[in-house]
Amino acid sequence: MKRIGVTGHRHIPSAAYRHVRAGLRTVLGRHEGALEVFSSLAVGADQLFAAIALECGAELTVVIPSGDYPNDFTAPGEWDSFQQLRGRATREVRLDYPHATGEAYYAAGAYIADNCDRLLAVWDGCPARGLGGTADIVHYARQLGKPVTVIWRDGIERPPGP
Repeated sequence: MKRIGVTGHRHIPSAAYRHVRAGLRTVLGRHEGALEVFSSLAVGADQLFAAIALECGAELTVVIPSGDYPNDFTAPGEWDSFQQLRGRATREVRLDYPHATGEAYYAAGAYIADNCDRLLAVWDGCPARGLGGTADIVHYARQLGKPVTVIWRDGIERPPGP
């Protein structure tokens, strides 16, 4: 079974969204055979990746970084989207961190990188804005020698923020 993980930004600018969606669909849609995907189901890239992977027939493994991870879903509909995707997961891995800190996010990203054959990164190429951000996980996966495929639209920057 092939295993693909994701790391990516929570905020995908509208100018990049269609490109990112198409890139994820292309990578996941051309895979033949059994496929397991790994995602923490954060808002943005993680949820988009998981939804497309499930449409393509993949088995979803959800990696929950902390006990209070539900507190990360604050905007209307975010928790519902998380719960819908989580309900379709084949497997759930819960890390032992009580609180959603940078250390917990890094550990979740590292778990995904450790357990996948390939990492997809929805990443603008900029440094992480906190421990466990996309750049940190891309760097970690590359140190492991894992193939990393970056999906992003050139010339588009993320808005300022976390």
